[in-house]
This record gives sequence, structure tokens and C-alpha cells, in this order.
Amino acid sequence: MQIISENKLQSLIIMNDENKTTVPEEKTSLNFIHQIIEDDISSGKNQGRVHTRFPPEPNGYLHIGHAKSICLNFGTARKYNGLANLRFDDTNPVKEDTEYVDSIMEDVRWLGFDWDDRLYYASDYFDQLYDWAVKIIKEGNAYVDDLNAEQISEYRGTVTRAGKESPFRTRTVEENLDLFARMKDGEFPDGSKVLRAKVDMAHPNMLMRDPIMYRILHTDHHRTGDKWCIYPMYDYAHGQSDYLEGITHSICTLEFEVHRPLYEWYLAQVAEGDYRPRQIEFARLNLTYTVMSKRKLLQLVNEKVVTGWDDPRMPTICGLRRRGFTPESLRNFADTIGIAKRDQTIDVALLEFCVREDLNKRSNRVMTVLNPVKLILDNYPENQVEELEAVNNPEDQEKGYRKVQFSKELYIEREDFQENPTGKFFRLKPGGEVRLKYGYIIKCEDIVKDNEGNITEIHCTYQDDTRSGRPNSNKKVKGTLHWVSVAHAVPVEVRLYDRLFATETPENVEEGHDFKENINPDSLKVITAYAESSVLSAKAGDRFQFERLGYFCVDTDTNDSNIVFNRTVALKDTWTKSEKA
Repeated sequence: MQIISENKLQSLIIMNDENKTTVPEEKTSLNFIHQIIEDDISSGKNQGRVHTRFPPEPNGYLHIGHAKSICLNFGTARKYNGLANLRFDDTNPVKEDTEYVDSIMEDVRWLGFDWDDRLYYASDYFDQLYDWAVKIIKEGNAYVDDLNAEQISEYRGTVTRAGKESPFRTRTVEENLDLFARMKDGEFPDGSKVLRAKVDMAHPNMLMRDPIMYRILHTDHHRTGDKWCIYPMYDYAHGQSDYLEGITHSICTLEFEVHRPLYEWYLAQVAEGDYRPRQIEFARLNLTYTVMSKRKLLQLVNEKVVTGWDDPRMPTICGLRRRGFTPESLRNFADTIGIAKRDQTIDVALLEFCVREDLNKRSNRVMTVLNPVKLILDNYPENQVEELEAVNNPEDQEKGYRKVQFSKELYIEREDFQENPTGKFFRLKPGGEVRLKYGYIIKCEDIVKDNEGNITEIHCTYQDDTRSGRPNSNKKVKGTLHWVSVAHAVPVEVRLYDRLFATETPENVEEGHDFKENINPDSLKVITAYAESSVLSAKAGDRFQFERLGYFCVDTDTNDSNIVFNRTVALKDTWTKSEKA
């Protein structure tokens, strides 16, 4: 499976004269789905209509793979001035819940799309689907089968061996109509009977070997309550729902390619006239260092490996939102990776690149020190406090300036000082000079250590004439450090989120091993940091660039009065370097 790397992505990105990220002209050429649609429009198929749908099952939270599908379906309708529906394929009441329905609607809207008045459920069509099943029975193309699940599987055969017909396949139309009605009336227990389509038990496509249309489930449905105790299978309900809604292009992921003959067979049993929805498959999204299986994501939640579906380490849309990703960055990611006909794995660094590109333009800057050590300016006046002017966002001059307090005692990052520097270390060292961002050039004069040899204080002198607007403000030094005034520092909780898995393909494990063994033990570190006072006005969901450190978002799910920041992404990808080390 091909892996699309960050380098390949960057080769697709150019910068125009206004310093805005754009895609080269060849990148905007039609993908194969849009080529099909344009051919259909040109030929007058479906009167030139374009009508798509996004059909999630309400049995879990959406992840970034669904985001790609949302962007494709709703974006395609928007591109061709068509319509897009949101339809919940709610045919399995055992796993479905209104909690998932609500979360899915929130995610679609957050990504920037809307279905207007076209919100549908497969359960809207249960009566029609039942009537059509009766029609198929009357035409001799469906029968009630008493085989249990194991027997049905055994009778189906293998890819190299034809299946054999059920002994109940020869029931008369009258018998099947009677039994199906009694199934609907709740006369039989779960698993005792199913309705099967009568297709071909020797068909080379295993799905065409008399597929199940209905099964008995004495379970209340989240919308229809106890009205039904038989429920249609997804394959039967899906195409018919598309047909009822007037869908022209039923876009789905590649694993449904083998289902297409069945999709078309069911439509042939009920459709009238020339109109048919057309199923088109594309490759699903696979990301390195990421699990995309809904079942495994549910396992992570249930086993409390993560704190919930919206844990910022999860690839769920709500998790990415809470982590600080923007809808624009996800839409740009979907556009950049494009639509493929075959499976490929995308480097998660591409996703991180897209969110950096977006946040760089929209995020205000603040200075925050994550691992502080005290720096004292010995020659600075004892009680003096200055307010220095700091740029909110160098990418957007309209965002203006803010004031940051400067005083005798400051915090700097411990990593920004080395007592015995090695290599090309251009930050602070004994006898060395650096500039404090927006402020003065300072020189290290001395250090103080505790009994264990840890540095507790760095003593420096500042050069009064090197501040902006003063005679030596243009004096050059190689290093610039961020800082926070000790007296004005705001303690904040910072959650340093990282990739949840430590291996590139976490689902590929040897027999007898669990994918959770690949969990990254450093996927979350919680620290107390010190931020400049401007963060006191920050609101939940606000995004910032901590200068020289990365992009952070004010957490949206905290009952604490303290400010909590989630790290969205570092300023640059550090994984490639760490893996080579």
C-alpha cells in the first residue's frame, strides 16, 4: 500500500503573491468521480441533476475518514449546484442511539456543510421497504429461510466452491407471504427465521448467494420504538433509500465495490422508469499512526485507554475539534489528498501540515513558558514594570498589537540555556548574548544551582539601548528567546497531546497480540506552564500560537476555573527526526 508523504504534499503546495497557500492548476483537475458526473451531465442523464447523500450509521462518532466523505459528497453537490442529503442508515437498533445522531449532525455543520430540509432516516422508509419485500416475494424472488446463521454460512460455500440451496428455498409464494407477515407480527423469536433474496447460490460474488433481506430483532428502535421487530439489512435498505430520495450518484468507499451488483439487483426489483442511482466507489482514508476502525475506536473508549470519543488524541471529528483543528484545515486536507481509486495510506504529517498552514494565518501569538527557569536581570530597576508592544499575528496586520509586561525577574524555557553548550547552540549560555523577544539584548553573567546541581537562577544584565526604538535596537545577535514576567505570569494547565500510537501501522500486529500494545506512552503529558497575562481574556475554543513552541487551543470541556490549553500540533514535525535517532 502506497504511503503519501509530507514531502509529496509540499511539492503540491505553492505560495502566490499574497502569501496565501494555493494548489497548482494541475491539482484542480477533475477527479474520476467528477469526470463521471460531468459525463452524465453532458449526456443528459437524470435530466442533468446532481444529487448526493452522506449516509452514516448512527452507531458511533464520526472520524476523519468520514470527514473526507462529507467533504466529497457535500462538496460535489456544491460544485455542480446540486443537492446533498444527510441520511441516517438506522437499520440496526441494537447499536444505534440518538447521541450518535446528534453528534453526527454537529460534525457535518462544523465542517461547513448543511442539508437544509433534506434530513432523512432509513427508518422513514420501513413501511415502503416492507411493501417492496412483499412485492419481491410475490414475484418469486425472495423466501423465508429457517436455517440459523451458522447453517446459512455453511450453505453459502466458498470462493472456490459453489453454495447449495436451502431446503426452504422452494417454499411457495403463499407460504413465504404468510411467514413474512407472521415475522412482522412478532410471532417468532430472534434468529429463528430470515427473509432471503432468491438470486444464485453458485454466483461468483459471495454476496449474491441469496443475501439476507430481513432479520428478526425484538429490540426497540431509537425512532420507531416497538413498531417493528423485523429490520431490513443495510444492503437492502441502502439502494432503495437512494432511489426514494432521487439520489443520482451514490458515492461510497471501496469496500462496497463488491456490493454494487447486489445494490443494482435490488433496484431492478422495485425501480420503475429509466431513473437509477449510480453507485461509485473511492478509496477510503488510511492514516499512519492512526486506527480508523470504528470497532477499535469504541474499544479504546470502553476500555478507558482514552477519556472518551472527544479525547483530543482520537481521530474523531469531535476529538480533532477539541484539540484545536479547524474545519478549514480538514477541508483543505481532503482537497489536497484528493480522491483515489485504490487504497493508499496518507502520512499523518500531511494532516499536521495542513493544520499548521491554517493556524499560522489565523492564530494570535502569546508567550508561554512550558519548562521554566528563573532569569534575573541584575541591573534592571527593582520595581520597574514596562509594557512592551507585541505583534498579535505577523500574518495578519489587522489583528494589531498587545501589551506584555516586562520586569526584573522573568521565566524562560530551561531548554533555552546550556551551561556547556554543544554544537551550534545559539540560545543563552555563560557569557553569551541573546535578544528577549520584543525587548532587550541580555548577557548571561552567572548561574545559581541547588544542592543537586540543578540550575535555579540565571543572572544576566540587560542593555538598555537595545530595546525597539532606541539607538542600538538593530544590534544583531543570533538567538531570540520568548519569556514571561514572573510577577505577571498566569499559571495554566497545558496538555501536551501527541500521536496516540507509536508505530506507523498500529493495526498490523502479530497473531496473539493486541493493537493497543502500540499505544504511545507519551501521547499525553500534563504540565503547569506560565503564560503572559493576555490569556486571561481567552475563551473556550480560542486558538493560539505559543511563540516558538506550537499551536494550542483553550479546552472546551473543563469544569475547572483554571485555563486549560490543549496542544494542537508542534511548530514542525519532530517525528521523522526522532525515528531516525
